[in-house]
Amino acid sequence: MASLLDVHPRNSVPKSSDDTEVELDVSHAQDAILPKLHSGPSRLAGDKNLMRVLNESALDAAEIASASSLDLPATLTSERMRRRSDISRIRPSFAVEPAGEAIELPVINERGKGASTAVEVQAVDPINGGITFREDTFGNVIVPGIAKGGDPEIAPSFPSSLAPSVFAADDASSTAPAISAAQKAVYRRKSLVHFLALCCCVFCMGWNDGTTGPMLPRIQANYHVNFAVVSLLFVFNTIGFISGAFANIYLTDRFGFGKVLVMGSLCQVVAYAMLSPAGPFSLMCAGFVLIGFGLSLQNAHCNGFVASLKRSSHTKMGFLHGSYGLGALISPLVATQFAESPTHWSFHYLISMGIYIANTCILWTVFRGRLQQDVMEEEGESGVNENAVVDSNKYKQVLGLKEVHILSVFSLIYVGLEVTMGGWSVTYILERRNGNSSAGYIASGFFGGLMLGRILLMWLNKKIGERLALFLYALLAIFVEVTVWVVPSLIENAIAVSFVGLLLGPMYPILMNHSTTILPRWLLTACMGYIAAVGLAGSAILPFLTGLLASKFGIASLQPFVVSMMSTLIVIWAVIPRARIVPT
Repeated sequence: MASLLDVHPRNSVPKSSDDTEVELDVSHAQDAILPKLHSGPSRLAGDKNLMRVLNESALDAAEIASASSLDLPATLTSERMRRRSDISRIRPSFAVEPAGEAIELPVINERGKGASTAVEVQAVDPINGGITFREDTFGNVIVPGIAKGGDPEIAPSFPSSLAPSVFAADDASSTAPAISAAQKAVYRRKSLVHFLALCCCVFCMGWNDGTTGPMLPRIQANYHVNFAVVSLLFVFNTIGFISGAFANIYLTDRFGFGKVLVMGSLCQVVAYAMLSPAGPFSLMCAGFVLIGFGLSLQNAHCNGFVASLKRSSHTKMGFLHGSYGLGALISPLVATQFAESPTHWSFHYLISMGIYIANTCILWTVFRGRLQQDVMEEEGESGVNENAVVDSNKYKQVLGLKEVHILSVFSLIYVGLEVTMGGWSVTYILERRNGNSSAGYIASGFFGGLMLGRILLMWLNKKIGERLALFLYALLAIFVEVTVWVVPSLIENAIAVSFVGLLLGPMYPILMNHSTTILPRWLLTACMGYIAAVGLAGSAILPFLTGLLASKFGIASLQPFVVSMMSTLIVIWAVIPRARIVPT
């Protein structure tokens, strides 16, 4: 019992004017207890409550030291501090057995902040005087000296599994290590490098999609095929997209994020090598299958990675797809120059092959074939181990989510509209507005508007909400597209097409951002792959349907078809579930 009551003062406190009174009060208490303690166990048991009163009224020296090292709340008055300092100087010289007996502290309620539950003291260190809390049942974690207005008499709350000591400074360093400024700078630098590599990859996707529009008239003239036949390129592209969507789940589980990205880029290199000699039309169709397969893999992982980020995910998604618009803006400018040549038009695909070789090198250098979880942890993000899902049948999980199918239908129509506008608008201007070979620049105007819309309209998305913003963009896009339909002016049509691209631009990033709020995070990459692949399939299906309609009713059927598809987007967006908290 001596070890329980023996208190070693750590700080010398000058005596105040009332020291004598305090010492006399405590001395009287000792005089009343000491004879009973030395008289035997029976007397000790009879006055156990008196001992508990003395113990509860005095603070241990370890508590005084630890409390002095922290910020004491303003409510602790000078009178309380003086009295506790006086009591801490008392050193009882009597011994009480047995040592190390657990003492249950009373419940202390604080007005205005609710009641705290009792804290049981597990053991007392006779040397340091340190008290260790065994368990607490507080609702929130409160560190002494940090919570403003707190009372040091109220025990701090910690998770029961940690069992920390009362010395918060020691436990804070072991349970929640602070990230240094230098480490944060490393995280930011690595995050920027990873994001720029993904933007480069998406830029190449935009380069590919922006190429098709200006090259379609030249392909028709070179192979002497009509609209329906040349539209087969989009059909074979669809086969590649769908194949890549289903292969992506297996390839990701087997090889991981980094390797699958490189695989997709290598497929593009091989495909452009097949297209560059301007071989038979069947060879060109096979090349478009490989292009679709590679794009599907890359699109799934780029969107899945950015959507999984905890920091600035929505902003990065806008810039990611803005880089797609940049690639689709530049590509028609180059492709138009080659399309004007009847003999060297296919050399444009050599440039595309060189770009994808550079893209492959960048992806391997930055990600080095690692898993997505490892890459995210390198930049300070908490990655989700998708291989740790209990049910390994991800195909069944993904296809069993009705939200995935609704999002996929929206993606199909949107991406199909995007490619249809960028591809067939050139042919529409050539035939209906009597344009010349320079009409290929209209595709650049459309994709340029697409890029600007994804970046410049992010502030409006945040201000009015992404769900409402998409309804607004769709209605305005329909209005502008109607002017292209009814106004027979080449200049007006070219400007209107650019504004349609500006309004359509933010829709795809909004769709991807919204999918993170309604889909399970551990299936996010697989779901993103499926949604993106179906969308890329739409980039083949809708242009193919446009070609069929043009072969039967003329290219004038393009505008009513586009307007009807935009109206369908509004209906589907209204059906898509609202954002909700999903399991992570």
